[in-house]
This record gives sequence, structure tokens and C-alpha cells, in this order.
Amino acid sequence: MKKIIPILLIVSVLFYVSSCEKDDICVDGDTPLMVIGFFDIADTTLVKNVASIRIRNIDIDSILTNSSFSDRSESPDSLQVPLRSTATTTMYQIISESADDEETELETGNIDTLTISYELGEAFISRACGFVTNYNNISVTLTEGAENWIQDIKVVQPNVENTDNIHVKIFH
Repeated sequence: MKKIIPILLIVSVLFYVSSCEKDDICVDGDTPLMVIGFFDIADTTLVKNVASIRIRNIDIDSILTNSSFSDRSESPDSLQVPLRSTATTTMYQIISESADDEETELETGNIDTLTISYELGEAFISRACGFVTNYNNISVTLTEGAENWIQDIKVVQPNVENTDNIHVKIFH
């Protein structure tokens, strides 16, 4: 009996240690951003930049800037935009030819409004990271106007689960 107790104690300690995660650092726990690509309407395979682009989040009345672009710059081939995780829609004004002055921007900039609708989903990453929000079945509608610079929109990846690929193509 005296020999069995130390063996059982060692086995139970090894079992407990092996069931723990190695660390509690979350590396992959960010909610993904939706990736928008800009393309030429005449040749839909060609990337086409947008001059002096500005993106305004209507829902929280803020100008969007992040690591994928800076405000009023020429757009790269794609942009990453966040979607709201507390609602099933997000609205953006995408402004081409944005002026440096807020007042003249309304006169010279071409403002198109996009409404992005989606279903919310959760994905468990790990104990350290917990859950992240994914966006499923996204659809994008353009508010029609007399001078829309956006000619067409195509959702190419309806589920936003990562930022590796373009989710929405905008043709202009």
C-alpha cells in the first residue's frame, strides 16, 4: 500500500500538469475586419485606387484610419474596415476626392453611403483568448444617388472569419 500511494500521487500530478495550457497569452484573438477591394468597372480584374479616400463610420460619427490606409490618401488595393459586434448593420460613407477642409468636402467630395448587413456568430479561440465575433452572410447595399462614384458592389466572401482575403469588391 505504501508503494501504491506515491505512484498514484505522481500519476495524478502528471495528469494535472498535462491538462493545463502551456501559457495564457492570446495571439490570435482579434475579431476579424472586413476587407474591401477597389476594382476598375471597365476591366473587373484590374485593381483601381481611389484618390483622396476618406471613410466615415456613420454609426459612431468617426473617421476611419488604421494600418491599412491613412485618411485622405490614395487607397491601396484593399482596405480593412471594422464591423459593429453589437448590431447587425454598419453604415459607412466612402468619400472619393475628399477635400482637406471639412466644409468644402461636402461640395467637392463624392460621397457614397454603404450599409453592410450581417449575422453575428461567435468562435471559440482558446481559454486565453475566449470568443471572437465573426460576421456571416454579409450583404452590402449602396444608397442610390445622382452622382454615385461606386458603380457596382460584389460580395465575394460572405463570411468574415479572417482578414486574409477580400470580402467585398467595389467597382468604380
